[in-house]
Amino acid sequence: MPSPSGSQVLVKVKAVGVCHSDLHLWEGGYDLGDGTFMKVTDRGVRYPVTPGHEIVGTVHEAGPDAEGVSAGDQVLVYPWVGCGRCVACGNGNENLCDTPRSLGVFQDGGYAEYVLVPSHRHLVGVSGVDPEGAASLACSGLTAYTAVKKANANSPEFIVVVGAGGLGLMGVQIAKAVTGAKVVCVDLDDAKLRTAGELGADFTLNSKDPRTDRRIISICNGTGADSVIDFVNAPATAKLGLSVLRKRGNLVLVGLFGGSVELSLVTVPLKAITIQGAYTGSYGDLVELLELARQGRISPIVSKRYPLGEANAALDDLRERRIVGRAVINP
Repeated sequence: MPSPSGSQVLVKVKAVGVCHSDLHLWEGGYDLGDGTFMKVTDRGVRYPVTPGHEIVGTVHEAGPDAEGVSAGDQVLVYPWVGCGRCVACGNGNENLCDTPRSLGVFQDGGYAEYVLVPSHRHLVGVSGVDPEGAASLACSGLTAYTAVKKANANSPEFIVVVGAGGLGLMGVQIAKAVTGAKVVCVDLDDAKLRTAGELGADFTLNSKDPRTDRRIISICNGTGADSVIDFVNAPATAKLGLSVLRKRGNLVLVGLFGGSVELSLVTVPLKAITIQGAYTGSYGDLVELLELARQGRISPIVSKRYPLGEANAALDDLRERRIVGRAVINP
C-alpha cells in the first residue's frame, strides 16, 4: 500500500473503464499500415505497468500538501498527466505533453484496488453524477467531447459520426447536446445503431451497404457532410469520411484502429478541407463535460461490469465487439 507524499492522493478505486487504449497496451502497440507496427515501448511505456485510465473512486489518503480533498471524497481522476514544463502543459493541455506520464499508460493505473494520483490537481469531484458512468468521461467521454468541439468549429448543419461503440455513442450524445447539427451515425452493427438512434442520432446507416457514401451525401442536402468524426479510424472508415466531405468540410480522426490510406492531394486544397486529429482533452474540458452530465444532457452508458479477476475477459469482450457502450471493472 503506497503512502502519498507531497500533493499526491491515494484513491480507492470504485470502477475503472475498459478502453481500446488498454487493448493496445495489452497487445503491445499500434498498426501504422504497410506492415509497420509501432510498439508502445517506442512511445516510452515500460512494462510491467498496470492499465486503466478511466478511474473513479474515493479518496483514501491525501499527502500533506494536497489541497481541496479529504478522505471519503468521491472523485474522478484526470489521467493525462504531463511533465508540467513543456509548451502544451503551460497552455493547460497536459494531454498533449511532449513527455507524458499518463496514468494507466506510463505509470500504474486503475486495474487495481488503489491508485496513487500524482497531485490533487488531477482530481474532479463527481457529486451529482453516477460514479460508474463518470469513469468513462475521463477518456471515452473526454475524447468524444474534444472531437465534437473540433467538428463544431465550422458551424455544421450535418455531423457524421462513424462508429457506434463507447466513443461513438458518447459522441452522438455530446453532438446533440452542444451543437445545432443533425447527426448521422454509421456502423456495421444494427443493434448499436438502434442504440445510437435512441440516444439522439437523426439518421443511422449500416456501412455494409455499398451505397453508404451516396446515402450520406443525399441526407446532407446532396452536397456532403460539413464534419465527419471517425471514432474508428481504419482505412475503410477514413476513406468513407473523405468521400462524403463537402467543400470546406472537416474530418476529425479519433480512433486508433490503425492502418493507412492513399490521399488524393489535389482535392485537399481544391475542396479546402481540414483533416485533424483529436486526442483526449484538457482538465478544463473534463470539468465542462462533468457539468453536462450533472445537467442530464448526456448519460454515459455502462452495460457490463467485471470483477478485477476477470480483466482479461473484459478485454476479450471489448476486442470481439461484445460490449455496447462502456464496460467497467469493479476491484
